[in-house]
Amino acid sequence: MRRGELARADEYHLVVQVWIRNSRGAWLISRRAPGKSEPLKWEPTGGSVLAGEESLDGALREAREELGVTLDPCRGVMFCSARREQFTWANPGFLDVWVFDHDGDIGDVRLQQEETCDAMWATEREIRRMIAQGRFVPMTDDPYFDDLFRVFRARTAEEVRNHDV
Repeated sequence: MRRGELARADEYHLVVQVWIRNSRGAWLISRRAPGKSEPLKWEPTGGSVLAGEESLDGALREAREELGVTLDPCRGVMFCSARREQFTWANPGFLDVWVFDHDGDIGDVRLQQEETCDAMWATEREIRRMIAQGRFVPMTDDPYFDDLFRVFRARTAEEVRNHDV
């Protein structure tokens, strides 16, 4: 399927969302480029999985493309997978939410200009404030959102992967 095409009734679109957390409990978020929908709003990185690509591979690729960050697949966990009847475009599909432990310097981030225009490490409190101010892509209607912060407040992705939470 090409970007912008509508899926057939028996087709689904797979999108990954990648939350990257450092050992200080801050999350690496990026700012959407001015030419995108929801321009200049902050968000976790992510995007569409390519044909033939697994969800994890798509998450790793999106972080590499949009942020220039190479994540260790052994330091990540799929937090949840949810069927969505409609994304912001007309295609139904699945959203896989990944969380990775990564201690990188913000100076090492390399932005993909057509996708992102800034990046920062932000705490849960800062992200919630951005949402309240309308500066973050709307997330609070996603059923996993509150659970994500609750589960990862005191745990790493490895701890979550190795234990039922």
